[in-house]
Amino acid sequence: MELLALLSSGKGTWGQISGLIKYGEWDNIILFGDDFAKKFTVEGKKFEFAKIDTNQTLIELKDEISKKIKGKINGTEVALSIASGNGKEHMALISALLSAPVGVRFVALTKTGIIYL
Repeated sequence: MELLALLSSGKGTWGQISGLIKYGEWDNIILFGDDFAKKFTVEGKKFEFAKIDTNQTLIELKDEISKKIKGKINGTEVALSIASGNGKEHMALISALLSAPVGVRFVALTKTGIIYL
């Protein structure tokens, strides 16, 4: 299963994404973020970074994400973390995925490990 996540602002939110990447078994990892998010790294793990302009309108952002995921999702559902980001960014990402169409399984890292919601 692919892991998709948004790397946005928010204290401590990158730690959640980092943990999901480190402790999960993912076929592919796609991370979305702005220029600042390009600094994100996870030792020993490969991921694809898709730069997005979070200053766009909701529709423009959804369309940009849709273009960036086209042809990159192999299954019928993805694991999605929205631990980082704001409502507009979350809505654009979820809308792009549902329009793909692909199912969404929310995923989070807890003290007991990775859980699917």
